[in-house]
Amino acid sequence: MTPSQKIDKKIANLADWRGKTLAGVRKAILAADPGIVEEWKWMGSPVWSKDGIIAVGNAHKEKVKLTFAHGAKLADPDRLFNAGLEGGTWRAIDLYEGDKIDAPALKKLIRAAIAFNAAKKKMKAPAARKAVVRTAAIKTKKTPKTA
Repeated sequence: MTPSQKIDKKIANLADWRGKTLAGVRKAILAADPGIVEEWKWMGSPVWSKDGIIAVGNAHKEKVKLTFAHGAKLADPDRLFNAGLEGGTWRAIDLYEGDKIDAPALKKLIRAAIAFNAAKKKMKAPAARKAVVRTAAIKTKKTPKTA
């Protein structure tokens, strides 16, 4: 099964409000950018990525948790983050039964996470290019023949 099919199955198996909530979160995430990739990690967690992990979604007994990999680095003008606020990297949105998803605000947050990932990737790129150039230079060096 593909990761998307596994996510479909997980949502279908959540026959209560958590399945509907996770489906709504997923819909908003995928609508934020057509390049988002769905993954299945950590033995059963839906993950959405573009140039790195954007967010992980999980259904717990009493909530649906959407955890942003670099949430602490993202501006949150709509104040969606309500969990993990004390952490230095991750931030999360906990949704409880009856909570409504603010899809426009969530899409904005997803786009901010994508921009963060792209900037992070761009900053790493020069180092990667230098390594390739060094490796190429090493491969082209001729070694003297020994008698």
